Amino acid sequence: MFSTRELLILSKVDGLGDVKLRQLLSQFSSLDELFETPFARLEKITSPSLAKSFLDFRKNSQYEKAIQFSEEQISKAEKLNGKIISITESDYPEILKTIYDAPIFLFVLGTLEPNDKYSLAIVGTRNPTNYGKQVCENFTKEFSRLGITIISGLAYGIDTIAHKTALANGTRTIAVLAGGVDKIYPQENVELAKEIAEHGAVISEFPFGTTPEAFNFPRRNRIISGLSLGTLLIESKIGGGGMITASIALDQNREVFCIPGLVTEKKSEGCNVLIKEGRAKLAQTPDDVLKELEYKLRPILKPSSQKPVQEVSLTLFEKKIFDSLSTEPTHIDIIAEKTELTTSDVLVNLLSLEFKNVVKQLAGKMFVKTL
Repeated sequence: MFSTRELLILSKVDGLGDVKLRQLLSQFSSLDELFETPFARLEKITSPSLAKSFLDFRKNSQYEKAIQFSEEQISKAEKLNGKIISITESDYPEILKTIYDAPIFLFVLGTLEPNDKYSLAIVGTRNPTNYGKQVCENFTKEFSRLGITIISGLAYGIDTIAHKTALANGTRTIAVLAGGVDKIYPQENVELAKEIAEHGAVISEFPFGTTPEAFNFPRRNRIISGLSLGTLLIESKIGGGGMITASIALDQNREVFCIPGLVTEKKSEGCNVLIKEGRAKLAQTPDDVLKELEYKLRPILKPSSQKPVQEVSLTLFEKKIFDSLSTEPTHIDIIAEKTELTTSDVLVNLLSLEFKNVVKQLAGKMFVKTL
C-alpha cells in the first residue's frame, strides 16, 4: 500500500489528478512498483501523455523537488501537531470516499472521529438577515443536542454562526477550508479555527502553506457536502456559494434542505428556487430534516415510535422486496434483479411499502429500509 509520503510525491506528477491517482492505487501497491512498470503497460493503464509524464518525472528535477515537498509537508504536520491523512488510511472518512472526485489527502488540525459520519452541512450567505441568523442558531442548536456533527466552511455569516453555535452547545464541528489549514481565512476567524480544532477538526485538501484562492472554494464545497449526510442551505442568492454546495450535494446523491424565505428577499431567492423546482426539500423545522435522514441517523437518535416490522402486515411480494433492501440505498433495477420481479411490479409494491412507513425513496430511484 502506498505510504502518505509516496502519495505526496506522486501528487506532483504533471497531469495526475485525484481521479487518475485513485485508479493507479487500484493497480499498484508502491511507488517502486509503479516506476518499474514498462512504458507500454503504463500507457495502457493510464494514457500516452500521462505515461510520458511518469518517465519525465523520474528523469528531471521534478522528482527531487517532489521528495522535498513531501518531506516539508510531513515536517509541517509535526510542527503544527496536525496530520496528513491519505485515502489509503483507515481514519480517512468512509463517507467521503464515496464521492467521484474524493481528495487523496486531508490535511488536518484536530481529530476526525468515527461518529462524524452522523453529520450535517450547514451553509449559506455571508451576509445573513436577522431571520437567517436566528434560523441558523435554532437549527444548529437542535442538531447539536442530538450529537450530530456540524460541517461548514468557516466563512463569514451562516458558516461562522453554525460553527459557533455547535461549539456553544457542546457538539463537534468540522471546518473545511479553501487553503492550507495554517492559512486561516477570513483572518477574523483565526481564534474560532483554534477552538474548532480543539473540539472537532479544521481540514483541507490543500497542502500546508496554500493561500486561499477564489478558484479553490468550489473544490472546497464538494468536501463539505461529501462529508455530510445532508446539506441545509440557509439564505443564498442565485449563483451564491451555498447554491454551488447544494448543486454538488445533489450530484453526490446527498439530501438537500432549504429554509424558505420572503419572495422579495434576494438572499432567499436561491433557496426558494430549489424548493420550487423540487430539487431541495422544504425545511421549516429541524424535524423536517431529521425525519428525512432518520434511517441514517438512527444510531444516535432516540428510538422511533414506529412499530417493529414484524407487526406490519406485508404481502408475499412486499416481504420479498423488503427483505432485498437494507439501510444502504439500493437502485430499483438492483431490487428487480434480486427479487426477479418486473420493474413495474417492484414500483407498485415499493409504493405500498412507503405508505406503510417501512421503506423510503431517495433521489435517483434509490430505496432504503426505514425499520
